[in-house]
Amino acid sequence: MPYHVRELTERRELQFLSEYSAKSAYSAGRASAIPDDPVRTCFQRDRDRVVHSKAFRRLKQKTQVFIAPTGDHYRTRMTHSLEVSQIGRTIGRALRLNEDLIEAIALAHDIGHTPFGHAGEAALDEAIRDYWAAHPEGLQTPGGFRHYEQSLRIVDVLEDLNLTAETRAGIDGHSKGRNDLSAHDGEPTSTLEAAVVRISDRIAYLNHDLDDALRSGIIGEVPSQFDLLGTDHSSRIGGMVEDVITQSLDAPAIRISPARMKCMNDLKEWLFENVYMLYPVKYPDIPKAQCLVKSLFASFMREEALPEGYCGVQGAVDYIAGMTDHFAIDTFVRLNLPSAWPAI
Repeated sequence: MPYHVRELTERRELQFLSEYSAKSAYSAGRASAIPDDPVRTCFQRDRDRVVHSKAFRRLKQKTQVFIAPTGDHYRTRMTHSLEVSQIGRTIGRALRLNEDLIEAIALAHDIGHTPFGHAGEAALDEAIRDYWAAHPEGLQTPGGFRHYEQSLRIVDVLEDLNLTAETRAGIDGHSKGRNDLSAHDGEPTSTLEAAVVRISDRIAYLNHDLDDALRSGIIGEVPSQFDLLGTDHSSRIGGMVEDVITQSLDAPAIRISPARMKCMNDLKEWLFENVYMLYPVKYPDIPKAQCLVKSLFASFMREEALPEGYCGVQGAVDYIAGMTDHFAIDTFVRLNLPSAWPAI
């Protein structure tokens, strides 16, 4: 295949993309240099490497919010990543940014998440910190678990995807936790494309977690105070995306209007109070899942059942974080129940 296909794409980027966009021809490159692809730009290759990775495939069986739901339509960590990618690409195309870089960051941004979603992440973080508190003599670096750091470890070490510096920076800088969105989140700390993913992540989970909470019955309706964002799932996403585009056209940052940003932050806090923190009270699956994660970590710290190639604290973290919900449950059963009991 002649190399002019990729080169033509790179020239088109230079000609048509915004002056503020990341250009694949000017990428800072990879930690290990590889020959150029004849067809795909470096950011297209990043996206493809993520999609074909084992860690990405496992996202289909990792919890977003609701653990082991009985319905087929609740989000998983994979569908969340796909929705972030879709929202990000819509914004990126309107702003003439590099859609391939946006897609690569969006699809990889949660690749390091534990089983059982943020509940599993919190449990693993607590288990690691408790272990280091009891064994301070072995602590070389501050302990704890953050999924975005594990995402980088997966793409850099465990699967050795050798992604570009721009994609890696976007993965590292996407997480907001419970913090409010602010004007700072739209600033290009690495690239504008990374800022788009950071905003798109918040837009995606505000809307799909609200949709799933309504489906589950944990909430009955959306308060009218959030009508500024829209009155149904479609209008809320559309309104947020259009606001970002309108505020950010031909600008060196990704912006949201003050009124809509405040409403989004208020909705986030309302979801924390009425969904994320209430769900474990109404449905005891989350505390059970957290106990399961801590039990697995304790078992592996007793040098039980870690497979070949995994050892010590980091090995236990890598193995547990890579598990799907189902595999974590199966492993817990294998380690803690007599072999005949599951059949019974």
